Amino acid sequence: MSTNLPLLRFDVITLFPEIFNGYLSQSLLKLAIENNLVQVCLWNLRDWATDKHHRVDDRPFGGGAGMVIMPEPVFAAVEAVRAQHEDPGLLVMLTPAGVRLTQPLVVELASKYRRLILLCGRYEGFDERIRLGLHPFELSIGDFVCNGGEVPAMVVIDSVIRLVPGVLGDAHSVVEESHSVPGRLEYPQYTRPRVFRGMAVPEVLLSGDHAAIARWRAEMSERRSQANQPLDASDAS
Repeated sequence: MSTNLPLLRFDVITLFPEIFNGYLSQSLLKLAIENNLVQVCLWNLRDWATDKHHRVDDRPFGGGAGMVIMPEPVFAAVEAVRAQHEDPGLLVMLTPAGVRLTQPLVVELASKYRRLILLCGRYEGFDERIRLGLHPFELSIGDFVCNGGEVPAMVVIDSVIRLVPGVLGDAHSVVEESHSVPGRLEYPQYTRPRVFRGMAVPEVLLSGDHAAIARWRAEMSERRSQANQPLDASDAS
């Protein structure tokens, strides 16, 4: 049994591992994987099916639309994946019924765990005995329903890896960005050109007065947070 874990490992149990191929080969996540800061392992739930057709779902007892993921393959998959390392990790079930993902929760996941096992649902969801028997941490990315848990799993990975030391080029980036303080949104940002289609960069940002810039950014952050919507800050120079 290997104990050589990177700074953070994700094990994703899914019916559609191919969905992740493009995602894992791009941008910061690709570099984090190459630098052994992050590891992402994909597991096909059908590999633990017990029949020749590799079925993992069946009709719900009591009737109703859709299909429900059966407990047998999920229990077998989770137990097998957990056994890959001494660190059993945190089992996370992606479900609309879970706790809503917030930045403070992202910070907790990144700081408290070195391994997250992400369980992706499909169809009408999981047999209730999966929740009762495996005691996963139930997590939702918002008050809406996706076709499956794969996109929510990517959201979890994307938000958590930003807090892994070495993943971002500038570690200070996460300090001032939106939701680093609960409810606080980041101030507006500008770059070249100075004027675009009649819209000018606020003069204070061109002044070189760092104290004035800091005050402007704090004010814009406060105003944007209170409005909770994009703010036209060009008149606040």
